[in-house]
Amino acid sequence: MKRILMSAVLCVGLVSTNAQSKIEFEEYKLKNGMKVILHEDHSTPIVAVTVLYHVGSKNEDPKRTGFAHFFEHLLFEGSENIERGEYMKIVQSNGGLLNANTSFDRTFYYEILPSNQLELGLWLESERLLHAKIDEKGVETQREVVKEEYRQRYENTPYGSFLPNIFKRAYEVHPYNWVPIGSLKHLNEAKIEEFREFYKTYYVPNNATLSIAGDFDKKQLKKWIDKYFSTIPKGTKKMNRPTIVEPIKHKEVRDVIEDNVQLPAVMMAYHTPAQGTPDAYAVDMLAQILSQGKSSRMQKSIVDEQQKAMYVGAFPFPSEDPGMALMFGLTNMGVSLEDLETAIDVEVEKIQNELISEKEFQKLKNQIENDMISQNSKIEGIAESLANYAVYYGDANLINNEIDRYMKVTREDIQRVAKEYFRKDNRVVLHYVPKSKEEKK
Repeated sequence: MKRILMSAVLCVGLVSTNAQSKIEFEEYKLKNGMKVILHEDHSTPIVAVTVLYHVGSKNEDPKRTGFAHFFEHLLFEGSENIERGEYMKIVQSNGGLLNANTSFDRTFYYEILPSNQLELGLWLESERLLHAKIDEKGVETQREVVKEEYRQRYENTPYGSFLPNIFKRAYEVHPYNWVPIGSLKHLNEAKIEEFREFYKTYYVPNNATLSIAGDFDKKQLKKWIDKYFSTIPKGTKKMNRPTIVEPIKHKEVRDVIEDNVQLPAVMMAYHTPAQGTPDAYAVDMLAQILSQGKSSRMQKSIVDEQQKAMYVGAFPFPSEDPGMALMFGLTNMGVSLEDLETAIDVEVEKIQNELISEKEFQKLKNQIENDMISQNSKIEGIAESLANYAVYYGDANLINNEIDRYMKVTREDIQRVAKEYFRKDNRVVLHYVPKSKEEKK
């Protein structure tokens, strides 16, 4: 969804002056099961109103994929009290911005508004939750929007099919097998009753976390929360919470993808632990050693010294259930995919075989600390982090002390996870190559 821009003055105000201090918050639950988290910050006259619904693509029917992402769009259509297409206009005309995103595990909505429009943000989110407009016209409109997004993101973007191709090969039984945009065929086949049923099942207060950060009077805010959310009925329909576990892999999966690309590319994905687990922190740090910054190992060795790649990268793909760590590289002119893949493998093997130096380890820890400060340098980032920690980790206060989990990781832990998870028989490897001239025709 396109982001609506605020004025330059308001955008400047997004930065919190208290980024490095302890983030104070209050957490409670309404009788209908809705979680509420409040962080008060008077440094700038703005407020972020966010709602996290604990529903993503993994909660979908395998025959009806793409529903959660579809609702990311559909719930901006309007409500019984908001005319079609007016939701964004209301926010924009009141000096705010809004957006939403969908992952394997959640759907997240937010508005950032001048603090004197806080009540408006609460009303808008309560309308989305209580009176969303789910009719044939809205569904047909958003079907076309999603089709266009699919074309732009996956069909017309070089390497855009990377994630769908990786995940459908990496997962045999777990619903991470499909990415959030899902299947256009499934969306086209779905009836209006199926969309309404999905809404009634997952977009309910007992599956939602309301997280608000910024400039507000807490006493007044609680009155408004009670006014707009406390009377919304609790959901009663059974939610799909997959418990299936993807089997441990012992065989590499390889394939060649012909795509509309100019430079061949190597794409890799290794199965890794779920976010929040001790090993997940070590995997994250390993990825940073390999590719964060100009002085990272892969950048220095493969791009600068060997000149085998235009670009290389490595990053974890955090998820509620065991997920993936991704690596990719775009070949330099005259370099084969096999040579680039070998060069990437060598950098991984170095970490498997040798402890990183104390100096490199200290630099890594400094990077982690800076990243965490940056993550919570804006009020919308604070609101989102509080919601994520509360829902996925069961502890919103990790916003203040998750850094301790990173600091507990040792050099030996990084070497161990490199050996345990970054095995060739635990990965998917894709070689992206340009389509042949005949195929292009």
